[in-house]
Amino acid sequence: MAKTAVLKSDLFLGHDPGIAHVENPSRLEVIYDGLKSLTGLDNLLFPAPEPATRADLLRVHTAEHVDRIAATAGKPYDFLDSDTATSANSNAAACLAAGAVIDAARLVAAGSAANAFALVRPPGHHAERGYAKGFCLFNNVAVAAAFALRELGLKRILIIDWDLHHGNGTQNSFYQTDQVLYFSTHMYPYYPGSGALQEQGSGRGEGYNVNVPLSGGMNDLAYASIFNEVLAPIARQYEPEMIMVSAGYDIYYGDPLGTMAVTEVGFAYLTKVVKDLAAELCSGRLLLTLEGGYNLTGLRDGVLASLGELAGMAESAETAAKMAALTEAGFGRPGGLAADSLATLRRAYSPHWRI
Repeated sequence: MAKTAVLKSDLFLGHDPGIAHVENPSRLEVIYDGLKSLTGLDNLLFPAPEPATRADLLRVHTAEHVDRIAATAGKPYDFLDSDTATSANSNAAACLAAGAVIDAARLVAAGSAANAFALVRPPGHHAERGYAKGFCLFNNVAVAAAFALRELGLKRILIIDWDLHHGNGTQNSFYQTDQVLYFSTHMYPYYPGSGALQEQGSGRGEGYNVNVPLSGGMNDLAYASIFNEVLAPIARQYEPEMIMVSAGYDIYYGDPLGTMAVTEVGFAYLTKVVKDLAAELCSGRLLLTLEGGYNLTGLRDGVLASLGELAGMAESAETAAKMAALTEAGFGRPGGLAADSLATLRRAYSPHWRI
């Protein structure tokens, strides 16, 4: 029986943007330590990731950008933008991060893993074609999706982004194609400023960019409403051949960068929804890759909750009961979003999708 692949490496700890930076090595250190406490380790496999090649990176990024990141190698510190910095090992870590998500896609496509979680840093979804942005050097999920389209022969990939921040780089990477459906829930208006309801793609990609901008304070019930009543019907109409998730844990209720209110039960539930969709629509082909999350307790507990769902580990009776309640969450129901919110989304996307 295939297991859940967990792609990790100590090299990811070698990317150090500075002691006071929120995106620092301790984010992965707490996750890696937490893995030791899991009771279902027999359900996991730990393949060693390989770095992305230059050709892999050039499917998404310009040669100038790839060269700019490569030029940071060996330098104790380099400054890429107002909040994105590098250290001597950042280029190697970034290449390995992108490569790990490619490896996850390859393993899942081949059936060598039931599903996968790439526990990587630096994160990726803000990185644009020609420049680093928002803690991100290369766009890991976009590089993996481009690889899967070109090298694995896939025609339709669904990328789900539940990070607090909109994935501007991922959106722009596939804005004009129908081969990738990008679905994002995010706080808006907020950094990076993109992700409005009107940003729906262009050309062949019109309608294949689905943004669900949210105010702060959204809890487990609100996210469950969106995943049950907006994401699920769109996914079923799109019929993806693989699902990739930019999994950001900065929607946790105690995260210092945001004001969302998701708990570890919510993260388990969101993972269950996408796992069930993958089983229904694309033979279980599902991978998650780590994006944000800066409350170390929430990050660790959220990631472990997601891993537990991916690997089929039994939930506690209390968690199972809470997740069962989320299945009933919906727009206009107690705790869910207002019914007029669903009406707004239906109007916005009615030319393309039945919601």
